[in-house]
Amino acid sequence: MQSVPDYRRTLRQLTIRDDAFVERVMSSEATNLARSGLDAKTHAMVRLAALVAMGAAEPSYRQVVHAALEAGATVDEVVGTLVAVMPLTGAPRAVAAAPAVGLGLGYDVQDALEGIEFIEGRGF
Repeated sequence: MQSVPDYRRTLRQLTIRDDAFVERVMSSEATNLARSGLDAKTHAMVRLAALVAMGAAEPSYRQVVHAALEAGATVDEVVGTLVAVMPLTGAPRAVAAAPAVGLGLGYDVQDALEGIEFIEGRGF
């Protein structure tokens, strides 16, 4: 893991929207990971949280969930990310993301819910 060289410089570059910096950071996944200073697992989990926050489309989740698992995240940590961001993003974003995250984990939530009766306050 490589740390952000100088957090003050990075904040200045972001604040003024230094186009050369932005272009470098966005040039490739590997460059973005290296410049973030995060380990691969944390990087993927942060990206997953960002997808939930912005209400991303289902295909976006598959790539990020795969990256998180490849980097050593557990399925519980991936799902826990939905729970962790819910107070900030609101329940509708987390609820909308759950089926997409499930598919990224190889679990079709919609299919699993077929024929299961939900009782309010008692669950499934």
